[in-house]
Amino acid sequence: MSIKTADVIVVGGGIIGSSIAYHLACRHISVLLFEERAPAAGSSGGCDGAVLLQSKKHGLHLQMAIASIKRFAELDEHLPVPIEFERHGSMIVIEHEVESEPMRSFVSQQQKHGVDVSFLNVAEARELVPELSENIVGATFSPNDGKINPIRLNLAFIQGAKQRGAQVMVGETVEHIEIIEGKVCGISTSRGTYSCKILVNAAGALAPKIGRMVNIDVPIKPRRGQILVTQAVEPLARCCMLSAGYIAAKFNPEIAHQSGHGVSIDQTAKGNILIGSTREFVGYNRQTTFAGMAKIASRARQIIPRLGTLDVIRSFAGLRPYTPDGLPILGSVEALEGFIMAAGHEGDGIALSPITGELIAQLIADEEPSISLEPFNLSRFADRGL
Repeated sequence: MSIKTADVIVVGGGIIGSSIAYHLACRHISVLLFEERAPAAGSSGGCDGAVLLQSKKHGLHLQMAIASIKRFAELDEHLPVPIEFERHGSMIVIEHEVESEPMRSFVSQQQKHGVDVSFLNVAEARELVPELSENIVGATFSPNDGKINPIRLNLAFIQGAKQRGAQVMVGETVEHIEIIEGKVCGISTSRGTYSCKILVNAAGALAPKIGRMVNIDVPIKPRRGQILVTQAVEPLARCCMLSAGYIAAKFNPEIAHQSGHGVSIDQTAKGNILIGSTREFVGYNRQTTFAGMAKIASRARQIIPRLGTLDVIRSFAGLRPYTPDGLPILGSVEALEGFIMAAGHEGDGIALSPITGELIAQLIADEEPSISLEPFNLSRFADRGL
């Protein structure tokens, strides 16, 4: 049996892996993309598709997000599948006085770093979203934020990569990584053997499994997020909405302890409302739970009371690939030549997929990276004793 050969093998056909395959194929680099289940069957299909700047902490995350969001409009023109990218803005709702001053400081920092975001009083917030509770304290609003259909984006990257010569292997599980003289040279899967010069670990929450095959510790843990889907209704949430508690839960645990964990609310083009999301360390369990659903439903009703009158038609959950410092792991791994990491984006994989694909492709093509990958390198955890 002949052995298929490519310059690069990408393990993981979700949003990150498919973006990398697409950007490599655009550079005429031969690539094999492996997905053990199906595109969008994992975390890329288990999320709400928000593409936000104002939720990102200033620094590396925000720098990546600004670079990424600029690319979505261009991708919408060049990818073979419509990705439904829309910019209706985003709102962060402040429900408790204890959140008000920290959010003002957060907005000030965002503005200094180039994000178009403003602080709204209650009247201004309810003018934008009349269904908001009268009990809110205020809100922030960013007009340039938006949303995308994550399943379509995943499929679009894959189709775009295939059109440019990439091969996509669906239903194949990587079982072994071949190493010769300290360098990756290929893999064996449930169906065959393949050779390569470079392997990219873009397996998301399953990235540690791939790392273990080559004795590399990848400090990523799955973090479950449950989402509710309501019946379709007329526009209620005219923009993507987060509670300030959601930001607190990400960046300031002390506020989260005082005001409770946050919630996200987003309405699809067809009128269904997506309500999320829990943040649970439960291993690789993707089941939804009554307790988790009840919690986020209760929180959402406090922001938009009318949500309590709507029927929930289904629920689903995804596993965010969590890292200890909240940043993705990107770049070459010093311990093994030809092994590259591209995982650990947690809940920002959709928003950061265009820039991640471009950066990894630049690295492989020996181009000058548009953003330095050094702060994202796996070695940072060894430096911190993690």
